[in-house]
Amino acid sequence: MSEEVKDVPVEELLTEATTAALPVIDGIADTDLDAPTPCAEFTVRDLANHLHQVVVNFQALARRETPDWSTTPDALADPGWKRGFAGEAAKLAEAWSAPGALDGVSPGFGMPQPVVARMVLLDLTLHAWDLARGTGREFVPAPRAVDALRGFVDDMAPTARQMGVFGEEVQVPEDAGAFECVLARSGRDPRWERPSKE
Repeated sequence: MSEEVKDVPVEELLTEATTAALPVIDGIADTDLDAPTPCAEFTVRDLANHLHQVVVNFQALARRETPDWSTTPDALADPGWKRGFAGEAAKLAEAWSAPGALDGVSPGFGMPQPVVARMVLLDLTLHAWDLARGTGREFVPAPRAVDALRGFVDDMAPTARQMGVFGEEVQVPEDAGAFECVLARSGRDPRWERPSKE
């Protein structure tokens, strides 16, 4: 993480990551929903619902509450789900800007609150890329979010792999960009493309 980003408030990083993600969300068509994504177990529909749940549940984690992960609500059943996602993402940044949100340890995850905040920044950034790839679109991540996540993903990788959250690191060229390296270290192949329709 560069000195320029080191002291940036996490709510700013979340707002910038949301700004980068929203064009991907807005571009999802009904015909995309059953398409595969780089997350092998998730279709576009599954992943959009999962990301919506992440954005909602990490608001609770900012308040040191324990959210319910037992089921994934079908947010896409609401015709206005894209507007709903944008609204919940705005609430996410607001929740993490509240006084004391970054203090102490999360009862939900047993990790320091700043680590939990970086986790949702990572999810928002990676899953926006996943959805872009699954829908055949480009994704330009927020530069400061990528900078903030480079060291974080390295630190989290061993535990995340043990938990099955990350796959094995994918090898990339030495001259790969910063975001390509973040993707690769999370177990994603930066070259993944949506399969061609026959």
